[in-house]
Formats: sequence, structure tokens, C-alpha cells
Amino acid sequence: METRFYGNKVTIIGAGFVGATTAYALMMGGTASEIVLVDINQKRLEGEVMDLNHGIAFVPPVRIRSGTYEDCADSNVVIITAGVAQKPGETRIDLLKRNIEVFYSIVPKIVEYNRDCIILVVTNPVDILTYVTLKISGLPPSQVMGSGTVLDSARFRFLLGQHCHVATQNVHAYIIGEHGDSEVAAWSITNIAGMPIEQYCLRCGRACESDEKMRIFDEVKNAAYKIIEAKGATYYAVGLAVRRIVEAILRDENVVLSVSSLMQGYYGVEDICLSLPTLVNAKGVARVLELPLSQSEQEGFRRSAEILKGWLKEAGF
Repeated sequence: METRFYGNKVTIIGAGFVGATTAYALMMGGTASEIVLVDINQKRLEGEVMDLNHGIAFVPPVRIRSGTYEDCADSNVVIITAGVAQKPGETRIDLLKRNIEVFYSIVPKIVEYNRDCIILVVTNPVDILTYVTLKISGLPPSQVMGSGTVLDSARFRFLLGQHCHVATQNVHAYIIGEHGDSEVAAWSITNIAGMPIEQYCLRCGRACESDEKMRIFDEVKNAAYKIIEAKGATYYAVGLAVRRIVEAILRDENVVLSVSSLMQGYYGVEDICLSLPTLVNAKGVARVLELPLSQSEQEGFRRSAEILKGWLKEAGF
């Protein structure tokens, strides 16, 4: 007789590099009691599940298996990492159009079996596809979020920690707006152990001029490009970032994370999904925080919104 597992269940749509690594991160963290992977490439799917299951003896109890969209039925969180790769000579808009088509085939199948789960979008361009998921699904905005700039913010904190010789955990900083080229570093609310970054810089004696800030931000913004150039894809850190979001949901943490969600008038932006510091709990997006950003940061955030709306319009959505 098949063993029945009770507790937190996560279904991952897409067993590629990001999907499989996310499953591994969830498994290592003891985050979920059941993890189901769904993919159209059945051979790849079975191989990933087999490989993960061979490590079961070394982690907290968990059931990992391949499945179908029917497994979304009793899932607490459904993660979408599936998408198509960019073809040689293909424009970003062409890629976006094809990924929107993919989401038209995925999202209705999820909500057919479960309208109570939290849908977490990871596929890029994540902000646009989070918005597409929200519109196709018809779910409340609180139940649909994207991984947004959670990873960008972690990169920002890491690089600031390196520069200031402070543990990353003591650096509080956010990247807001798009997960991509138009993202904005929220320097005005950046602090180390509660001390504003400008004050900390005066006391630590290290170079923190505007050009140094620009160097750090450029390194954050271009990190993915460098990693992809070096090894073909990014998946370790994003898998951990997704695990952190899932933990916040399953444990009802009320933690602040810069996930992507529907903007409803924040800093004058509406009807597009972007990242801002957000309270995340078992209900999904509990509350988006409007923090005291500088005027230039607010302008950058609004510019990011206009760029994404332009892409959506160009893609015909």
C-alpha cells in the first residue's frame, strides 16, 4: 500500500536546471513533506526524481516524485519554472510571446485542480509572466507572486557585506522594480545593523563614493549575465531564493521579501507586477510596503513599470 504523507506539499512545474535545483533546495531545507515535479520531458523528469530520491537518507523526511497537473489539487504552493529558451537571433519580445503561449497552457491546468494554492512564478521575464499568470488564473492578487528581486536583493546584500567587511545577514538592502535591466537599488533605505549606509560609511573609513555605489549596483545588475557567460545558466542561488519564499508561505512567517506582485497605486504605479518589500505569509502577499524612497528611486521605479507595460503591449497581451 502506498504511504500517504501529510503536511506541506509543493508542486514544481518544470524540471530543468532551476526546477530541479529548487526541489533540491527544498529537500535539503526540510521545507516540505512532499515535493512533486511535473515536466513534459518525461525521461529528464524521471532521472531528476531518481537522483533526488537517492539522497533521501541524508535529509529530513520528504516524499519526492514525478506527477501531473492533477497533483496541484492539494498543493500549498505551485512553483512555475517552466519556459522556452531563447533561439539564436530571437528578440526578447519574440521569446516573451512564446513564453506567454506556454503559460496559457500551464496556468489553466493549475487552477482547474486548485484555486486555493499560492502560485509562485520563477520563469523569466518573471514580472511580466507573474502579471500574465494573475490575469489568466483569475486568482486574487494575494495568491500570485513572482520571485521578483529576492535574488537581486541577496546579491546586493552580499556585495555590500564584502565591501563593508560585514556579514551579509547584517546588511538590510533591497533592489526594487523589475528583475532585470531597469531595476533600482533602494540606497535610501539601505542600512547595516540599523545604521543608514551613509552613516556607516563615515565610520568604517572605506571608499563609498557615488562611483563605488555605481560599481556595486552594476555588479548586481549584471551578475546573471556573467554567470550565464561562464557556465550557461544560473540555478543555485535562485533555487535557494525560491526556497526562502516557500518557507515564508508554508511557515506563515510574515517576513519581508522583495517578491513581485500586482501594483495597486504604489508610488503611482498600477496594473503591472513589480518588486517592492512585501510581507509574505500563508496567504501569499499579505501587504506591499511603501517605504520612504528618494525621489530619484521613485522615478526609477515608475520608469521600470512603463518599460514592462511597453513590452506587454508589444507582445499583444
